[in-house]
Amino acid sequence: MELKLSFPADSPPLSVIVAAKIAGVPIAADPTLAPASPPIIHLHNGLKLQGTCVLLRYISRVANIPDLYQRDAIESSQIDEWLDYAPIFASGSQFEEACGYVDGYLPQHTFLVGHSLSIADIAVWSGLAGTGKRWESLRSSKKYQNLARWFNSILAEYDVLNEVLATYTGKKGSGKPTASKVKEQQGAKANLSKGNGDATAKEKEGWRQTSEVDLPEAEVGKVRLRFAPEPSGYLHIGHSKAALLNQYFAERYNGEVIIRFDDTNPDKESNEFVDNLLKDIETLGIKYKTVTYTSDYFPQLMEMAEKLIREGKAYVDDTPREQMQKERKEGIESRCRNNNIEENLKLWKEMIAGSERGTMCCVRGKLDMQDPNKSVRDPVYYRCNQTPHHRIGAKYKVYPTYDFACPFVDAFEGITHALRSSEYHDRNDQYYWIQTDMGFKKVHIYEFSRLNLVYTLLSKRKLLWFVQNGLVEGWDDPRFPTVQGIVRRGLKIEALIQFILEQGASKNLNLMEWDKLWATNKKIIDPVCPRHTAVIEERRVLLTLSNGPDDPFVRIIPKHKKYAGAGEKATTYTKRIWIDYDDAVSISVNEEVTLMDWGNAIVKEIQKDQEGNVTNLSGILHLEGSVKTTKLKLTWLPESDELVKLSLVDFDYLITKKKLEEDENFVDVVNPCTKKETPALGDSNMRNLKRGDVLQLERKGYFRCDVPFSRPQEPIVLFAIPDGKPQPVLRFAVPDGKAK
Repeated sequence: MELKLSFPADSPPLSVIVAAKIAGVPIAADPTLAPASPPIIHLHNGLKLQGTCVLLRYISRVANIPDLYQRDAIESSQIDEWLDYAPIFASGSQFEEACGYVDGYLPQHTFLVGHSLSIADIAVWSGLAGTGKRWESLRSSKKYQNLARWFNSILAEYDVLNEVLATYTGKKGSGKPTASKVKEQQGAKANLSKGNGDATAKEKEGWRQTSEVDLPEAEVGKVRLRFAPEPSGYLHIGHSKAALLNQYFAERYNGEVIIRFDDTNPDKESNEFVDNLLKDIETLGIKYKTVTYTSDYFPQLMEMAEKLIREGKAYVDDTPREQMQKERKEGIESRCRNNNIEENLKLWKEMIAGSERGTMCCVRGKLDMQDPNKSVRDPVYYRCNQTPHHRIGAKYKVYPTYDFACPFVDAFEGITHALRSSEYHDRNDQYYWIQTDMGFKKVHIYEFSRLNLVYTLLSKRKLLWFVQNGLVEGWDDPRFPTVQGIVRRGLKIEALIQFILEQGASKNLNLMEWDKLWATNKKIIDPVCPRHTAVIEERRVLLTLSNGPDDPFVRIIPKHKKYAGAGEKATTYTKRIWIDYDDAVSISVNEEVTLMDWGNAIVKEIQKDQEGNVTNLSGILHLEGSVKTTKLKLTWLPESDELVKLSLVDFDYLITKKKLEEDENFVDVVNPCTKKETPALGDSNMRNLKRGDVLQLERKGYFRCDVPFSRPQEPIVLFAIPDGKPQPVLRFAVPDGKAK
């Protein structure tokens, strides 16, 4: 049930409203109290509570979020101190002094008290927000950077605060309603330059605003991070988040990032993948110290495995795989678990030799088979594999697992913090246990949420299936979520970076829509991309203008009316012009229409065939007519041999379900038709397009040139770029019953 909150209309208790929104406590606002009255909450039993601090403490006690106020004696008292201090922000004469005090306090603190949000943060945050434009002007300056960082991080973490700001801060005497200012705040989270994808000052500010969290025990100048992809596929959008997050923390702590290829499974890996991963990392603008490979440490890893066997912390097991999986699931110890060290070493040598006996075995860590966390139930450390390695050939017959190699190499390379997505959370205990057994100091793990998108598979194994079955052209297919795929589709890297920055370092699991990413992309390309004209080839209709020019003439006009940098184009004006069939059937006899970049015309006659299809139009130019009075604004092309052939290609999602369940087979939801090609004609200026150029076909959308002009018989291939509008899945009919 809602609680009734009464307050004076001219002074809403912003901190109480914010606390209720964040805490999930429903309230009904009642701005009817007399001026200068304290706010009141009306309880369901008829009792009343009044006063801002009292109401804050009450909301924190009934909140869905723990620890907003009720902590140990010291932290609760510190919260009380901040509650007493917060009203100072309403004092005009002391406002900047208070800002300076809190700004000086925050460099060593993520939150005002302890390690999580409290009503102390809410009270001070609301005190700042409640001053309206005064705080906004300081916030946009660099005067109180720590305070602005802290304020922005809370605003980004709780979306409901934008609604509160828009509704209530305008009721303070010092500031007008701030709905437009809220949009500016959202836009400022990750503004990007139109550059080459490198992180600019504005991008870094986006990180500060959205992901200002602390790495545990991090020291400025001593942080060393690693981005460690497996070379078994191309970099995809999920990897991009991890790579950019590593770079952010390295820059924040004046540390460094290394690129390490986790190349421990020769069955899946290749030099092609290494080369393209490096290419994608460069595309993202990641600045790294060096490149290493887990395979660089194979000798040391083998020595460590033997050391653990000798210490009784690992053993060799020849239990069949399916039986081993069953035993791990049920917490049953292997019959090999208590073999003596001599027997284990003997079998280990057989594994190294790749003998028939050795290939039946694996090395397992001796951890805890009864632990509720199944990842520590004697995980596999080493297994045999006869496949030659893409870097070192057939030198080794045994390879470490990721679970064994990762904690070793992290420690060996001096990594201070290992960033891992939260899907690995259950394996954190295993990671630390293995490092302890190895005798290393623990590397700190920092978790972040994996980036998941609707109708999208990010598993490299599943993406490989599409490649191997010929359902896509390759890893750079525009239907793929790989960096190369989405760039080929028409996404600007700065849009991808901005989209990921806006997610920040949150640990909340979200299923994201593609629409937001493409809408961000549109904001980047629309202001600068050139405009061209195309007419769909099928059933195009000729419009003859009786008073049109007998001799064609050419005008030079801008490719973008609001951006001179897009250049100019030559437009030919003729007596006979082509228009789209869909436009032709929308026209009535004697209707006045506008021919874009020319002027008005009046259609006098419409010819149709026996089936009622429009075949020809006749009319007259009426250039003195007003374009404001016409309903139809038509794109057109001259009847000319100079027109170029186009193939307009649109794509759909590869699967038909938004989110797959864990036990669901993705093959069952593969989209049968994901590509549609439409022949068209384009203006002659499109001969100059280069591969990768982005353009707008007026009234048809945005496109990226994938295959430029080569000869008149071959079409220019243009890939349609989504514009952020929601798109249904299964948009295309299946041609001849076959998937495409």
